[in-house]
Amino acid sequence: MGSFTFLDLRDRFGITQCVFNRTNVDNLKEKMNVYHKLKKLGREFVIQITGIVKERLKKNKKRFTGEIEIVSQTLNILAKADVPPFKIEDDTDGNEEIRLKYRYLDIRRSPVKKQLLLRSQVARVLRETLWEKEFCEIETPYLIKSTPEGARDFVVPSRMNPGQFYALPQSPQLFKQILMVSGMDRYFQIVKCFRDEELRAHRQLEFTQLDCEMSYVTQDDVLETFEDLINVVFKKTTSYELPRIKHMTYEQALRDYGVDKPDLRFDMKLIDINHILKGKGLQLIDKAESILAIKLGKVCLRGGLFSTNKKLKNLEKLVKSQLIKASGLIWLKLIDGKFYSSFKKFIDKEILRNWAQEMKARNGDLICAFAGTSKNIREQMGTFRSEIGKQLGLSHPSCGLSAIWIVDFPLLKFDEEKGRYVSMHHPFTSPKEEDRFLMKTTPDKVRAKAYDMVINGFEIGGGSIRIHEQHLQKELFQLLGFTEKEIYEKFGFLLNAFKYGAPPHGGLAFGFDRLCTILGSMLGLDYNSIRDYIAFPKNNQGRDSMIDSPNFITIQQLKEFSFTSFK
Repeated sequence: MGSFTFLDLRDRFGITQCVFNRTNVDNLKEKMNVYHKLKKLGREFVIQITGIVKERLKKNKKRFTGEIEIVSQTLNILAKADVPPFKIEDDTDGNEEIRLKYRYLDIRRSPVKKQLLLRSQVARVLRETLWEKEFCEIETPYLIKSTPEGARDFVVPSRMNPGQFYALPQSPQLFKQILMVSGMDRYFQIVKCFRDEELRAHRQLEFTQLDCEMSYVTQDDVLETFEDLINVVFKKTTSYELPRIKHMTYEQALRDYGVDKPDLRFDMKLIDINHILKGKGLQLIDKAESILAIKLGKVCLRGGLFSTNKKLKNLEKLVKSQLIKASGLIWLKLIDGKFYSSFKKFIDKEILRNWAQEMKARNGDLICAFAGTSKNIREQMGTFRSEIGKQLGLSHPSCGLSAIWIVDFPLLKFDEEKGRYVSMHHPFTSPKEEDRFLMKTTPDKVRAKAYDMVINGFEIGGGSIRIHEQHLQKELFQLLGFTEKEIYEKFGFLLNAFKYGAPPHGGLAFGFDRLCTILGSMLGLDYNSIRDYIAFPKNNQGRDSMIDSPNFITIQQLKEFSFTSFK
């Protein structure tokens, strides 16, 4: 603009306007030097400027540095740059895969940068708060031993011990328990963990968790300590104060919401309507073990989410989709005092009226019901409730926060494929004292001293009071089908440690990546998955697109591990 040249300079803190006025440069040689360099500048060049910070006449309130500008005097080009493959702007034109391939460019964009800076802030707040609570930070090893009863391990061949393997830790569980035996009574670690399992929006092959353990504590002690910790994190990063977190039993969560991690920002409870529809001559319903219904408020009024027959047809398709996998949908809607139902031709009008009254239906409401086995339809309806909550905008970050402790999980569940009991959480979880007598007769009735923190329908953290008695730990291993030999081969080091006196202990681990996404959503930072809060994440196929990993290794490397081929 005449003798003025403006450029935007980006650093970690945002974008700052720099102004070059050639008439203000006294030295003619320097004036021409700056002029030629300005003409060479391109997008994403790395530069060095000296100048004076001044107040801007026309301020830009959308920028953090929008009230000032740099009146620049010298310019140095430190590195030139090619034109990037996508726009380095908040609203970029690059799809996710290309942005993951050029992740170092994506991080330059303000949204990604803010997410990573929030992650750093959360880590600092957690550390400071735990240090104040007299926790000590201790590192545990990454090359450990593969143990059963968890997800699939990542394994690492040992060159020095041919044919043998390390495993990467799914969590530091056993090491932190041994630290309690060692007398390190309050431990924490922000630690990387590894699980070779299918990827989802909230799951990565490698992830970070805040891992904590305490000695001489009850379940209430642990919940109070970490509820306070989470409240501090929310206050210091979002200025939001969590209300007192209520407790809900696992059984109640499944009964009312169909899942053990319900989003309580909206109601939509599951209602048993067996007594309304069963025995009315409908073969499909009479054969079903259970019928559950849920009420969607005012969605059938003009302009509502399911106000037309076409929209109801789409809802029926959703119910039968791979997401929900229900056999079909029974629906009832109330419009201006009239009842409309998918079963209207087969059900007496009085039955429809009773059904509507049972659900406390009002004008414009839609009632949806599933029929089938009790276990299946609760799971299906829990997924359905969550999906409808999203479609109605009831689970958007702007809807606030809802946190809850889920307690009294079953200690064990029967695995039909394995033909034996498996741990609901892990095999080091202590049973409730009043249920221990059931372990030999009805193990599936034993409740555990286990707990999960659920925020906005996501499991953010979970833990338990651990077994610290050698005989009880052996008894549980035996219930899980381990022989005496297998017990000592896999867990002998833990049982031997217990012989020398183990204090009662318990702990908890928070999913650090998930916690950051919740905090970010409260600050208006959008996200599609926890990948957005990880500096160098894997894609949906478990690949690192930037470095092209995993990849093949050479025959020479294989020979070093005494391998020449893989089957």
